[in-house]
Amino acid sequence: MPDAQAKKVLIVDTDLELAKTLAGFLSRNNHAVRVTSSGAEALGALEDGQAFDLVITALNLPGVDGMDLLRKVKRHDPATPVVILTNQGSVRHAVEAMKEGAADFLLKPVTVELLEELSSRMLKPPPVRAEAQGRHGRPIVTQDGRMKRLLEMAKAVADSRATVLISGESGTGKELFARYLHDNSSRAGGPFVAVNCASLPEGLLESELFGHEKGAFTGAIAKKPGRFELAHGGTILLDEISEMAPALQAKLLRVLQEGEIDRVGGKRPVPVDVRVVATTNRDLKEHIEKGEFREDLFYRLNVIPLKVPPLRERPGDLLLLAEHFLARYAAENGKPGLKLGEAARRAIAAHPWPGNVRELQNTMERAVLLAQGAEITPADLLFEDQFAETTAAAAQYAAAAVVGGVAAGAEALGLPPTLREAEKMLIMRALDQTEGNRTHAAKVLGISVRTLRNKLNEYKAEHGMALDE
Repeated sequence: MPDAQAKKVLIVDTDLELAKTLAGFLSRNNHAVRVTSSGAEALGALEDGQAFDLVITALNLPGVDGMDLLRKVKRHDPATPVVILTNQGSVRHAVEAMKEGAADFLLKPVTVELLEELSSRMLKPPPVRAEAQGRHGRPIVTQDGRMKRLLEMAKAVADSRATVLISGESGTGKELFARYLHDNSSRAGGPFVAVNCASLPEGLLESELFGHEKGAFTGAIAKKPGRFELAHGGTILLDEISEMAPALQAKLLRVLQEGEIDRVGGKRPVPVDVRVVATTNRDLKEHIEKGEFREDLFYRLNVIPLKVPPLRERPGDLLLLAEHFLARYAAENGKPGLKLGEAARRAIAAHPWPGNVRELQNTMERAVLLAQGAEITPADLLFEDQFAETTAAAAQYAAAAVVGGVAAGAEALGLPPTLREAEKMLIMRALDQTEGNRTHAAKVLGISVRTLRNKLNEYKAEHGMALDE
């Protein structure tokens, strides 16, 4: 009976002694190995539809070279790792190979031990999947053709070891795609660890990613494992990767190449088994041209590129998502049966949604909280262009309440029937404008952070609102 764990390996090199020695090692580990010194023969096997789990090829071959083989393999299966060996390495060759999707680029002479270790790591079977675990991600709601194709592609590569770079504007749902990749992989039972590369300064981010030893720096009173170690056996999401400092980029590149991390102050590397997914809302190629992002790291990360389209390019998803969020927040806030009025539906369809799905989600949560009747109206949506008008109206509202009574002032200005409801409207809008940053929202509103916190606690107590800290 064939070994279920056996892998197929193709070795293409004119150095037959090295190739046969490596083949012997792989064969003893129950892998099926094909060795050839002919690039044309190897290309023929690939064109005949033969699939391999690992390809190790010399760069310079008679007739067909290693780059041709690399391109052919990647067209057939982007997840198959290809290692390039060469006697005449250069930065240009290395960058070109990484751009085409090579898993590694090694300069000869290389030891058999190095190739054995590299092959074992790349052929290592993933951990057994836990059927009902790890599926905690929110659903990706869509009926858009481009999004469906992205989901199909993500599912196809989810179980591979290849790194994935997810690009797109802020608020498009890049982290949801990262979780989708994790949940549809054999790592679903393992941890999913997310790190925002823009939220910490360089020194702290290094310790956060790679950990530190006791006494590594002032304040390091105990050994601390980094996020890569915590993600062992699972997936790590490097969010906003473009914000990572160049020095840390070099260390990340080494992790991707060697499968091991160096703790701050550590004396020896620590092996990790982690699938890396990165996201960015920037054009990394522009950052490369400015010298702000390493080109070799870009190609290491961009093995599987997924570009999420903005919401304005997915008109068919607008009302679908609006209804989805409406149902969710109506249930959370005890307003069953709340519907989206026709005028509100037209307003949603006409809005440009610069904040993408995140803006739509916040808008629907706010609309549910502000809705006074059985239907959500355009006034409940409180779009960007309404905010300035509402802010000015609040002052008029207060004056009208003093002079002619709250109800009269509200009716005259088309605002909620109580001063308290108008206050809540302004607070929720300010939080939305500042993406939940309470300090900035308080500054916009002209109140203290403590006052804002007290108001939010009141709303939470009244409605059971799920307010983020």
